[in-house]
Amino acid sequence: MHPQITIVMASYNGARYLPTQLDSILAQTQTNWRLIVSDDGSTDDTCAIIDDYAARPGGSRITRIDGPRQGATANFLHLILQADPKGWIAYCDQDDLWQPDKLARAAAHLAAQDGPAIYAARTTVCDDELRPLAPAPHFRGPFSLRNALVQACLPGNTTVANSAALQLLQAGAQAAARAGVVSHDWWTYQLLSGAGAHIHRDPAQVLLYRQHQGNVMGRNDTTKARAARFSMLFDGTFAGWLAQNQSALESVADVLTPANRKLLQGFAEVLDASGPAALARMVALRLYRQTLPGTLAVHAAALAGKLRRHPLSDPPESGE
Repeated sequence: MHPQITIVMASYNGARYLPTQLDSILAQTQTNWRLIVSDDGSTDDTCAIIDDYAARPGGSRITRIDGPRQGATANFLHLILQADPKGWIAYCDQDDLWQPDKLARAAAHLAAQDGPAIYAARTTVCDDELRPLAPAPHFRGPFSLRNALVQACLPGNTTVANSAALQLLQAGAQAAARAGVVSHDWWTYQLLSGAGAHIHRDPAQVLLYRQHQGNVMGRNDTTKARAARFSMLFDGTFAGWLAQNQSALESVADVLTPANRKLLQGFAEVLDASGPAALARMVALRLYRQTLPGTLAVHAAALAGKLRRHPLSDPPESGE
């Protein structure tokens, strides 16, 4: 029997979708879990729905707390600190539907690992009514800090981490909040890969990933989504994210491996340079994305001076 899994869900005006997600959690074949829902000030029936499920027979495993009301990422960072450090943690979105064996697959893999380890998987992209549209892209790796510094490719809504990994996340969560990181799952990938954790990405599609107008990030496999993300490489958005992530990691550099501390220092030089110097340093560090076109796009942004950080700029706002 593995340690209890704390499922952490950030909620905000999710009444339309919550019952489906909560029912799918209750239907998990792996039953050694508890659920903490941190609500960010919902004005619909979200809180009433959560409280109703908590009051049902067997609902004692469900707890609702108040969130920081600073956006979804800040809410998840807040939730990380609420988890039992001796247990495991699973991130959960309010609007998905988990397949019955989602937690069981993660538990089977993590139970065989020594030291910090994290499991992630693939999703099935669906429309607003959970009608399947396409399987999400599957990246085969390798998964390392050289990748994590320039790409978020571990889906947070599939992520489960063991206790050693959770303790690393708890050590860095406050620094991440102060730095204003834009994505808790990207930061999770960076911190744990930097600390030398075992990282596994299961090709199985473990949940239905609902697409609707309220998605914080949404799917990234359509032509429109790729174009939007490509534009962010050149309009300063991506540079701001990189600077925030760098700041968060520098604050807890002591938990990184010696080689990754050196890599992080080198990445700071990339962010402080532009043009040929930035590109040369990026190539020397062997930073990469999971596809060759993706890597070349980041190289182009570095060459164009679009990854240079601006220390005095305000962090971008993140909403629910």
